[in-house]
Amino acid sequence: MIEIKSLLQYPQDLIALDEVGRSPLSGPVVIGAVKLSISDPKSLISLIRFLKRQGIKDSKLLSTERRQELLANLGIFQQPFRQIGEVNLKGFVLKFVTWEMDHTVIDSENILAASLRGMKEAALSLSAEDKSQTTLLIDGPFKLRWENGSCFREVSIIRGDLKSPLIALAAIIAKEKRDELMREMHILYPHYGFNTNVGYPTRVHREAIAEFGPCPIHRRSFNKVKEFIAVTEE
Repeated sequence: MIEIKSLLQYPQDLIALDEVGRSPLSGPVVIGAVKLSISDPKSLISLIRFLKRQGIKDSKLLSTERRQELLANLGIFQQPFRQIGEVNLKGFVLKFVTWEMDHTVIDSENILAASLRGMKEAALSLSAEDKSQTTLLIDGPFKLRWENGSCFREVSIIRGDLKSPLIALAAIIAKEKRDELMREMHILYPHYGFNTNVGYPTRVHREAIAEFGPCPIHRRSFNKVKEFIAVTEE
């Protein structure tokens, strides 16, 4: 289990991080973060096995209905962005949060920088005062960007949502929260099909941008969006 291999000592806080929404043309990138306080490896092994039995895996391999069913079975319900929730699982108090970086941040900082900043801020929101006793599991080959070095121990895991049920759970929470937001945005901006494409660059979405121009939540720095800005603003 990659979670066990990632921890060097106990007790230890473990925060798993993943982002959803790097490639869409509109809306925020959303970070999911889950936190556990772990006293010994046996209890963590028990929890990981439980999550696997529940069916927690890469969010991209699950339908919307299945993701929602899994979260309901775990007692995890949607919280507002940046509000911490918690649930009891197998003797653990699992805390979770979603953290959004909207289209304006993405356009000003670029999508990778916005994603990493969101991960950093989400981790800080869940962390205890003594951050030296916290390990971060980060999906992808990335390290978070700190001005004076990281205050956490960071473990980067390529394809972490396939290897770690905790990272996968963070991604499922983030995916459902982002999709929920984009379905709400469809009410305001019905031309773009956000209720089905949730901002991803489908043919229908791209054709709508070409016809109607970008709406206020489009990422104006992205290809397939920025080329239509000058035309629609003339």
